[in-house]
Amino acid sequence: MLSLFCFILVINVSGLVPYSYTLTSQIILTFSLAILLFVGINIVCLVEHKHLFFSLFLPKGSSIGLAFVLVPIELVSYFVRPVSLSVRLFANMMAGHTLLKVLAGFSWSMMVASGSFFFCHFVPLTILVIVMGLELGVALIQGYVFTVLICIYLNDSINLH
Repeated sequence: MLSLFCFILVINVSGLVPYSYTLTSQIILTFSLAILLFVGINIVCLVEHKHLFFSLFLPKGSSIGLAFVLVPIELVSYFVRPVSLSVRLFANMMAGHTLLKVLAGFSWSMMVASGSFFFCHFVPLTILVIVMGLELGVALIQGYVFTVLICIYLNDSINLH
């Protein structure tokens, strides 16, 4: 889990380097990573609990009438997990890094303009530095959230409710 956290953190932070690219701002990478981990978690669950795997979708003590409503809801929520993991990471990284690039471009445009715009470019530049600090925090938090959710999903598959 520490390796997963460090991997996501390094990929997220690498986008803060000027003229670089954040790999987690691509939905295909985050979705592939989430699907790979989701399949691994399902394999662990099947190895640990061969015949009890489907008890994930119907908790003990549920009535038959409730099962007709509860099982489809649990199935949908179970298979949406990798989608929510990937979209959360992708959207947060894409939004923050796009904001940084827009602010940097705006500051640069003001700097190359003549006259009073040259002196006014320090305002968006200051905002850019502050947002970069916030983006460093977001990169750390997103790696942490992704790892914690994978740990929760793994715990659910091992302990079965």
